[in-house]
Amino acid sequence: MALPQAHRLRDWRAFQAVHQQGSRDRSLHLLLRALAIADKTQPVRVGVSVSRKVSKKAVVRNRLKRQILAGLQALLPRLARGWQLVIVVRPAASECEYKDFLRELEQLLSQAGLFNGD
Repeated sequence: MALPQAHRLRDWRAFQAVHQQGSRDRSLHLLLRALAIADKTQPVRVGVSVSRKVSKKAVVRNRLKRQILAGLQALLPRLARGWQLVIVVRPAASECEYKDFLRELEQLLSQAGLFNGD
């Protein structure tokens, strides 16, 4: 299941702004870039980037993206409003299992202070 429309980061200009101005946290398989926006009432917006360096096969890249989006769907109610996030999958992630993605994703979001109450 995909993220709700209001939580998707789709415009390439928004991706570029997050990459250039956002803070960066990384783990073994994932890189998180986070940019706070001025309007704190806006829902958190998330984009996922999986390059060809991860795998030449689109099937593998799409599977990784679906796994990350499914994990985000579960964590979405706990995330603070007013953020734009880009999650970049690193090349070592092609062998990673779903439970490892969830653990790393939650750890990255916690390190960045993106959960409500952090």
